[in-house]
Amino acid sequence: MKKFFEIISNIWKIDELRARILVTLGLLLVYRFGAQIVLPGIDTSQLAELSSNTEQGILGILNAFTGGAFANASVFALGIMPYISASIVVQLMGIAVPYLQKLDKEGESGRKTKNQITRWLTIGICIVQAPAYLYSLSALGVPDSAFLLGKGLNFMVPAVIILVTGTVFAMWLGERITDKGIGNGISLLIMIGIIATMPQSFVQEFISRTTNNNGGLMFMLIEVILWFLVILASVLLVMATRRIPVQYARRTASGGYEKNVIGSRQYIPLKLNASGVMPIIFAQAIMFAPGLLGRTFNDTAVGQWMEVQFQDIFGLAYNILFALLIIIFTYFYTAITVPTNKMADDLKRSGGFIPGIRPGKETANFLDKVMSLITLPGAVFLALLAVLPAVVVKLMDIQPGWALFYGGTSLLIMVGVAIDTVQQVNSYLLNRHYDGLMKTGKNRKVA
Repeated sequence: MKKFFEIISNIWKIDELRARILVTLGLLLVYRFGAQIVLPGIDTSQLAELSSNTEQGILGILNAFTGGAFANASVFALGIMPYISASIVVQLMGIAVPYLQKLDKEGESGRKTKNQITRWLTIGICIVQAPAYLYSLSALGVPDSAFLLGKGLNFMVPAVIILVTGTVFAMWLGERITDKGIGNGISLLIMIGIIATMPQSFVQEFISRTTNNNGGLMFMLIEVILWFLVILASVLLVMATRRIPVQYARRTASGGYEKNVIGSRQYIPLKLNASGVMPIIFAQAIMFAPGLLGRTFNDTAVGQWMEVQFQDIFGLAYNILFALLIIIFTYFYTAITVPTNKMADDLKRSGGFIPGIRPGKETANFLDKVMSLITLPGAVFLALLAVLPAVVVKLMDIQPGWALFYGGTSLLIMVGVAIDTVQQVNSYLLNRHYDGLMKTGKNRKVA
């Protein structure tokens, strides 16, 4: 505990890190405040049915991602999901559209242009989703009397503008957290929304176990222990790496390389799950489509089957498709984020080589093969953790809200983002410690 308080003290001593943390907390507070502001023209006292209908099923996940804003008919009701959907579309189009492929090769300017395309596409998606959300409120239990201005254009047009603006503002908050805060802005917005629903879910599970003669405190203790074990498994998945040994030729005083002389030995760390939480976010965004298609074509047998099967997030069909999408997106995202060719070229230019592998193309092929081999167990493990909530609901009769934190999208996003954030903070601490050693001249090693 003493070490923990020392770390907190060290964090607070670093001016830049302290400022970034305060900016991040301030922007997250703004986001949570906005999630409680109801759209103008809606009676807040008549939203109880909407809240109850969005506690479970796929709408429950969407409500968790928005931190309850969906069930509150908030100005942030669409959350950050339209931006996630736009990012998926742009990345998928990057495989087939030459212009987007060209942008990837242009470095920072190309990245900025691609981000701008994603922003405009986000607005386009919001313009479609906002009216759909407003019209679906009645089906989700909001009575007509709750619409104080009626459902005419005098309500719909301003409401759509506000919802689109809310998503754009949330996107801006995420980008500001990434630039001015501690990074991972979009992921932090999703995580803070998920955490906001966690205490209520835990209390509901506790009451269910202790008041309905449904296992009591002992079973609740078993659930908590199992939950910690799942968190441990999630951390191991995120942190696991395969280390590829790399040899560097020893440099001479003139700057060249000595031949046949063994130099320093290092490693290339290849992550078991190099794509992080993005495959889960991508797959979850896609999983909204089957249920929507089922409701659209519910006058057909196929549409009715899709509506029934893919509205139940703990059902067999839903989880099979969810697991397959996670595996596919894990391979896809790993392929576009781990540039094995560039890694091989950089290694060759720095005078490094993998023992037994020729520099250049053979090194790139070797790295690509290793990534393919380790991505498979990583993707399968990720998929198993994602469908674990459905397993515990069926086997242990856990409340659906609390079950979402047993693996699944919620827990994996929380663990992944938390680890990334800790690593960001730790990098500042290490840099500060290194600067301090250089300034004082103490404990410096001599080569």
